Amino acid sequence: MTPKPIETCVRENLEAYFRDLGGEAPHSMHEMLIRLVEKPLLEVVMQHSEGNQSKAAEWLGINRNTLRRKLVEHKLI
Repeated sequence: MTPKPIETCVRENLEAYFRDLGGEAPHSMHEMLIRLVEKPLLEVVMQHSEGNQSKAAEWLGINRNTLRRKLVEHKLI
C-alpha cells in the first residue's frame, strides 16, 4: 500500500475538522495546525538524528537554539 502524501493527509483532516465544527467558526487555525504538525516532526527528526540537536537543526534548516526552544515548548526535553 502506497502511503498518502502529507499534503493529502493534511487536506483530508482539515476537511474533517470543518465537518466536525458543524458550521461553527474556527479559531486560531494556523497556530493550532503548526503546533500539531511541529511536535511529531521534531519527535521523528530527533529520533533519526539519535538525539543530536546540531544534526537535527541542520536537517530542519533552523538554528540549534531555535530547535532547543521548540523542544522545550513541546515538552520533548
